[in-house]
Amino acid sequence: MKYIKIFLILLIVASISIAIRISISYALDMNNKLNYNFSMINNTSKLDGINNFPDSYKPYLLELQKNHPNWKFTALYTNLNWQDVINNENVFGKNLVPKSYSDRWKNTEAGKYNVEIDAGWVDSSRRAVEFAMDPRNFLNEVRIFQFEELSYNENTNTLEGIEKVLYGTEFYNRIVEYLDASGNNIVTTSKYSDLILSAGKNSKVSTYHLASRIKQEVGPFLSHSSISGNVSGFEGLYNFYNIGATSSSEPMGAIKNGLMYARDGKGASQATKDKYLIPWNNKGKAITGGGIFLGSSYINLGQDTIYLQKFHVVDNSNRNLFWHQYMTNVLAPYSESNIIYSGYSKANMLNNAMSFIIPVYNNMNSTPVENPNILESDFISDNTQVYADVSSTLNIRNGPSTSYERITSVDKNTIMTRIAKGRQAGELWDKVKLSNGMIGYAFHLYLKEATQKEIPVEKINLSVDKTRIKKGETIKLNVEVLPPNATNRAVEYSSTDSSTAMVYGNGYILGIKSGTVGITVKSKSNDVSNTIYIEVYTPLTDMQVNVESITMQEGDRYTLTTLITPEDASNPNIIYKIEDENIALVNEKGIITARRQGNTKITLTTEDGNITREIPILVVPRLENVAFDKSLRIENNEITGWNLNDLTVSSVKQKITTNYTIKIYGYDGKLLRDNQRIGTGARIRLVDENENIKMEYTVIIYGDLDSDGYVDTADLYILQRHILEIKKLNGIFLKAGNVRRDGKNPSSSDSFLIRRHILELEFIKQ
Repeated sequence: MKYIKIFLILLIVASISIAIRISISYALDMNNKLNYNFSMINNTSKLDGINNFPDSYKPYLLELQKNHPNWKFTALYTNLNWQDVINNENVFGKNLVPKSYSDRWKNTEAGKYNVEIDAGWVDSSRRAVEFAMDPRNFLNEVRIFQFEELSYNENTNTLEGIEKVLYGTEFYNRIVEYLDASGNNIVTTSKYSDLILSAGKNSKVSTYHLASRIKQEVGPFLSHSSISGNVSGFEGLYNFYNIGATSSSEPMGAIKNGLMYARDGKGASQATKDKYLIPWNNKGKAITGGGIFLGSSYINLGQDTIYLQKFHVVDNSNRNLFWHQYMTNVLAPYSESNIIYSGYSKANMLNNAMSFIIPVYNNMNSTPVENPNILESDFISDNTQVYADVSSTLNIRNGPSTSYERITSVDKNTIMTRIAKGRQAGELWDKVKLSNGMIGYAFHLYLKEATQKEIPVEKINLSVDKTRIKKGETIKLNVEVLPPNATNRAVEYSSTDSSTAMVYGNGYILGIKSGTVGITVKSKSNDVSNTIYIEVYTPLTDMQVNVESITMQEGDRYTLTTLITPEDASNPNIIYKIEDENIALVNEKGIITARRQGNTKITLTTEDGNITREIPILVVPRLENVAFDKSLRIENNEITGWNLNDLTVSSVKQKITTNYTIKIYGYDGKLLRDNQRIGTGARIRLVDENENIKMEYTVIIYGDLDSDGYVDTADLYILQRHILEIKKLNGIFLKAGNVRRDGKNPSSSDSFLIRRHILELEFIKQ
């Protein structure tokens, strides 16, 4: 039986160990972006940070981050081949464009050209699908919002923000009215913004997304048939998001299909109808129920951006791809992103923290797919060095006219490569490539060919917003190369200590560890250089104390032990203060001296003032005639040295000689019976005949982290969660987890000792 027990314990420990190793390996691979298996969960993986994107994405994202440092970008690796994706999406009727669009947007195949799949809508061309699906085309301040993560956030979703999204429509600041099935007009006390806010809370979907979706689907007029309540045969029914409004050749076919869904879910089960609040026979139920539908049918299934709702390229529920698509308009994400941007802009929310999830496909072209409106015949290939001949800055756009959106701007005299010269009718625009890899269009008259005469770099000026940064923080190094018309303005970056701070990309400095480092920028054409010095500091993020309360006798001394996170914090200093110094004193090292009977507390504050902890202190009169078994060790008010085979309350009481009554309480504060077992955190109280506490001691059993008096796999699991920073140990358990008893943060070394104890190879010394 002993060998079976050891085998089972080994199996349990090995399982925990393997799980921990997998977690650590996964975290390291994510951190280093190495050896990541993109076929793990549903063949997708998400990697945070611009460095995790392919090079063709980076310059556009860096431009966005420069202007919006609180924005977060996540690369969604779909593990799908780009041409396979386009083949699956370029299916007749799956992606539509308005019939009024040019033929470059439309399917021109015989039998498919200008065939109205829905009134006024025809099948799109392959080029249109490629353009709409290439995320790199939309990495600018406006269109990026098709990649916004669409979860509800109570800190940012407000009535004021919703109203600003609704501005310009009949929903704006409007009391809700609706027709019931009998045609009676019902006037409510709520505004549309009230209903949308409630819908967001209930569906866990961003209220701004819901408001924008309503504007896109049925706005700006309340008379839209999907929400009028007076469509014949569907009186008193509403569908604000056109859910189920599939295309049909019948007049108003799509709208009627949507209202059928509003009536009975198109034959859905009662459970489904209850979930979505069907029938949608008032506007509140339609807005909230539709929001729940979006949340559960799309957002919670991995389709948590507008782009992913249109293009079904990721799925968390193991369904086939490319079919669960909310809309047929191939440019719906493009259009809705502008609505969202406008709402955020009007609400002054563009500088808020926002999260964007951007797909990446395998085997994409090195450059983004061109807008179908841009004709190849309007350009001729070129490879000429040009510079911005402007007085201040030159806008670079994503198309050859001012109607296209700005993707960045460059300073005067900035050198770039003209990769295609414009030969359009009227205004001429050239296609250019910037030194950071960004490709766009610039007005021809503002570009001048660089002179053939060599103009050397004479000086390099450097500046940063601040010279002291936190570990993990990134700042941009501003570089000015003089003279402005120098022929070769290219520079290279280096760090005097890359382990302290590294410099990457176009002058981005990342703090890695505490210290001072020089960042040097040198001309690639000669020896002109300049160096700026950056101090990296590591902020203190957590302070743990190894005790939750202190009981002392008059004249006793107690040394507080604190653990700082991270251990390499630049300023680990702690300020100690006793509330009532008549009762106790504390010195700068955290050593407390009890003076006289009473209650007080000690406050520990990090010197930077960010973290504070308070510990209650009870000072009792000095006790006489109290003795402990010589096997026990008493330090401060903590007792160690226990025999793990003899931990019942009755046995513990026999180890204490005193005239006072002994009462022992578990860590949960409950009085323990004589036959019960003590564990870490148990309190041994000596009380007089009036139940006054004369002294209190805290039990420590090294390795016992769940307070049951045993050291087993449950304690190993708790310690592993502490090591992985899933759930940290606190108070007395922090000390019990330090099996080595060296006063340090419990680590894998302590975990090793607990495993050996469990396997009966080497027992923990108590």
